[in-house]
Amino acid sequence: MNALITRDVTKRYANHTALDHVSITIPEKTIYGLLGPNGAGKTTLIRIINQIINMEEGQIEIFGEPLQEKHIGMIGYLPEERGLFTKKMKVGEQLLYLAQLKGLSRKQALERIKVWLEKFEIKDWWGKKVEDLSKGMAQKVQFISTVLHQPKLIILDEPFSGFDPVNAQLITEKFWNLKKWEAPLFFHAPNGNR
Repeated sequence: MNALITRDVTKRYANHTALDHVSITIPEKTIYGLLGPNGAGKTTLIRIINQIINMEEGQIEIFGEPLQEKHIGMIGYLPEERGLFTKKMKVGEQLLYLAQLKGLSRKQALERIKVWLEKFEIKDWWGKKVEDLSKGMAQKVQFISTVLHQPKLIILDEPFSGFDPVNAQLITEKFWNLKKWEAPLFFHAPNGNR
């Protein structure tokens, strides 16, 4: 089965066509990179799939079903414009809150947060305030919040933006580890550089 299919997806803004009949197929158990120059419509397509904006024409299927509101919970989405919920909140509280929004019980959320903080070797960040995190630290926390609910489809918009080479490599290793869930991974790299 295919995880995601777009057929002739079109999006226009005033006199500008951002997407012109875009069709892609992403099979299950794959990593798919969406590459292209700035302004090519990559982020627009990702926002349409995540139901943030609407398309004018076309069809989208998620795991064989027409795209519906219920599919939002099946997707883990890390947007290009990152921003954690509230700067005064502590990392652990924020991750717990976001996990519960995705349907996890408090117990499930706490167990999974602990595992991910250990994977990134950042257990001591639980009590840190979001406002005290560096950009790279905040991105790690956001990556964790994206995958905590074990989504069936993971969409990352410019996932390496702002990471130094060491942390970019760490995130890349985590991508490969996500394959254990057999969740397809769909990402956008700027200018085809990644």
